Amino acid sequence: MRFPASPAALLQELVRIPSVNPDCAPGQGATGEKACAIRIGELLEACGAAVSFDEVLPGRPNVIGRFPDGGSGKPGILLAPHIDTVSVMGMSIDPFAAEIREGKLYGRGAADTKGTMAAMLWALHELRNEIAELSGAITFVGLMGEEAGQPGSQDFAKRYGADFSFALVGEPTSLETVYAHKGCVWLKLSTKGRSCHGSTPDQGENAIRKLMPVLEKLLPYLEARLPDYTDAVLGPPSVSLGMIKGGSSPNIVASDCHAILDFRETPALFDKRGAQHLVKEFLESKQAYNSVVTVEIIGESCPLFTDPATDGIRRLESIGSRLTTAPWFCDAGRLADGGIPSVACGPGNIAQAHTKDEYLAISDLEAGADFYRRFLETYR
Repeated sequence: MRFPASPAALLQELVRIPSVNPDCAPGQGATGEKACAIRIGELLEACGAAVSFDEVLPGRPNVIGRFPDGGSGKPGILLAPHIDTVSVMGMSIDPFAAEIREGKLYGRGAADTKGTMAAMLWALHELRNEIAELSGAITFVGLMGEEAGQPGSQDFAKRYGADFSFALVGEPTSLETVYAHKGCVWLKLSTKGRSCHGSTPDQGENAIRKLMPVLEKLLPYLEARLPDYTDAVLGPPSVSLGMIKGGSSPNIVASDCHAILDFRETPALFDKRGAQHLVKEFLESKQAYNSVVTVEIIGESCPLFTDPATDGIRRLESIGSRLTTAPWFCDAGRLADGGIPSVACGPGNIAQAHTKDEYLAISDLEAGADFYRRFLETYR
């Protein structure tokens, strides 16, 4: 099977295969990751890997390429970009044309994270005849579902976490090593009422007015408590009232209302049962509120902290990568929670991700391929 002629040609091929996460694009005809996973499997086989697919959700697999290791007892080293992309709605360019203009390759996923994937695959292709002789047992996984809930990395860590001593997750970090980030929890607080005509509000029960006084007292309570969980590296947790929605029409008393709180958790808050515990603690202390408000988690991810003394991090530093933290979260948190010491590192800038004209500079892509090759060569 012919491998693409250059890192740019490889990235063009990957971008041209739509892999929009259907959970990010309801009603938009998103087809998910399968077609892209199959092509990645072919590329991995061309590099000498034994390829398998784990179907995490129907029609949505992780693709895994295990390279020959020439013997047993070697530490397992994982390269782990994600396959899925966010929605293409509102883009100002053709999301799947993979057009190259003025040294930049444009398209959905070019930066996040098909660029890191192409760079990793190119490095593996360049070293395909040497991988078995490395002192690490190399595995590549293309993870599904990172952009919504991260089921791919959760499933992978559950199945194979014990096999790996280090994971390098592909994200656009300007080739800096993200060893720590906060987690994220979205809590939905809901109230119910009884609708009636807006001209006779006394005959109904307004769900919006039930929730408003709860939020007015809850948010200051949380803002006072969250500094108790400050992290020396990441700082304090935070909370933001991101959404509130209630009622169906101005002339109908609202029968339902909900608000969504966005928490960014430090490891300390995560370990103490997290934001949901703080909210429930508050509600239980106010019986009048506890009886009318329901709380549910509608989205969550894990915080990340990997010891900078970890061998894989030292190897990244040895080839010039600088340690840093990030305000965003990624699959590294899930893999680390599953027992694999993990970091995120890759070419490009996170500012390019999810944008209407997403792109990756060809020079960054080529630098990423060289960087990943040099990282693997530290296992010679």
